[in-house]
Amino acid sequence: MVDHFSGKPIVNQMVENTNHRLDALFAALSDQTRRAILLMLLDGDLTVKELAEPFEMSLAAVSKHIQILAKAGLLTQHKLGREKWCRLDPNALKPAAFWLESYGQFLDDSFELLEELIELQGISTENLASG
Repeated sequence: MVDHFSGKPIVNQMVENTNHRLDALFAALSDQTRRAILLMLLDGDLTVKELAEPFEMSLAAVSKHIQILAKAGLLTQHKLGREKWCRLDPNALKPAAFWLESYGQFLDDSFELLEELIELQGISTENLASG
């Protein structure tokens, strides 16, 4: 569909928002420090200082990682007194999980093809399974 005034295509806002959300999620998850921060938050809320402790980087650098995670919706922050606390959002990964799940059929097909190739090579898959 085209906007008759501007001549530009009309983009479905829901699809565009979903794509931006997925881009932000996967970009946030692409860094090992950010994944480690998320793992730490699985045990409960932590302060920014507590999150920074195990990393050999400045508090400011860890704060930047936390901001990326927050922008992606993976965690929330709240201030209590002088400290900033972080909390993992347990539902934040659902869009990414749903997207990845849609590719599950390709994984199943790939494993079936691999098994056929192994059998064509004359290798018994039973011997491989028993290891």
